[in-house]
Amino acid sequence: MDIQADPTIFSDLVTTKMPFGKYKGSRICDLYESYLVWFKQVGFPKGRLGVLLETMYEIKLNGLEYLLDPLKQNKFK
Repeated sequence: MDIQADPTIFSDLVTTKMPFGKYKGSRICDLYESYLVWFKQVGFPKGRLGVLLETMYEIKLNGLEYLLDPLKQNKFK
């Protein structure tokens, strides 16, 4: 299996908005950890959205939110 890093994933985490549900319109990077934990329990959606949610879950779980700070500052100055 050949796994390649997606260079756009971090950028997408700070620009992509949740398309449905309780937090519709919120950026993926701003979702509450409890919401991401719920997705982990019930299953992440298929496709790109699922990848973004699962990535954000792992980032929050490991306390790595600071990695997104430079992107947030550049995107929303």
